[in-house]
Amino acid sequence: MQQQWSAVDNYMISSLIPEDEVLQKVLENNKRAGLPEHDVAANQGQLLALFVRMTQARRILEIGTLGAYSSIWMARALPPDGKLITLEADPTHADVARQNIHLAGLSDRIELIEGPALNSLENFGDIPPFDLIFIDADKPNNPGYLEWALHYSRSGTVIIGDNVVRDGEVINGESDDARVQGVRRFIEMIGDNPRLTATALQTVGVKGWDGFTLAMVNG
Repeated sequence: MQQQWSAVDNYMISSLIPEDEVLQKVLENNKRAGLPEHDVAANQGQLLALFVRMTQARRILEIGTLGAYSSIWMARALPPDGKLITLEADPTHADVARQNIHLAGLSDRIELIEGPALNSLENFGDIPPFDLIFIDADKPNNPGYLEWALHYSRSGTVIIGDNVVRDGEVINGESDDARVQGVRRFIEMIGDNPRLTATALQTVGVKGWDGFTLAMVNG
C-alpha cells in the first residue's frame, strides 16, 4: 500500500503544486546535513500555507523547526508585516534551519529560538497571542505544548498537532512508546477542554500512515 499511497501523493503534488527551487534546495540541505526525513510533504506544506491564508494569520507559533521546511511554507503565506516564531531544541537542526531561512529570504519574518521548547515557551513572558499554532516536535511533551499553546491563544486561534496517528498505534492504550502515550494524552486533553472545538484526520501518502488534529479556541 505504501507504494500506491506515495504514487497518489506524487500525482497530486505534480498536478497542483508548482515546482519550487528554493524549497527543493531546503530539502537537499536537510538531507546533506543528515537531518531526519521528517519534513512535511509538499502537499502538507501547501495545506499549512492555506490554513495561514484562510485564518488571515499574522502571528504564528511553530513548535519543532527541524530544517525550517514547514516554517518557510507558512511564513510565505503571511502578510508582509507577519511574524513566525519557531522553536528548535537541537543545535544542528537549528543551524541548518537558519541557513534555509536565509536562503528563502525570510530572516525578517521568521524568528528561530534555539533550546528546549518548554523552556522557551515558559520564558516568552507577556507577548500578544498567536493566530495559528503548529505543534510538530517531540511527542512525549505534546501535553505540555498544548497547555502553553492555550496560554498564548485567543478566541479563534487555530492549533494544529501533527503526527498523531503513529501508524495506527494511537489506539493502543497499552503501548510502552512514550511518543504514543504523549499523543494519546494530547488528544484526550483536547477532547476534554471546553475551550476547544476539534477534529482529527488520518492521512496516507509519501509519509506513510499518520494524521493531524485541528482545533479552534472558542469564544
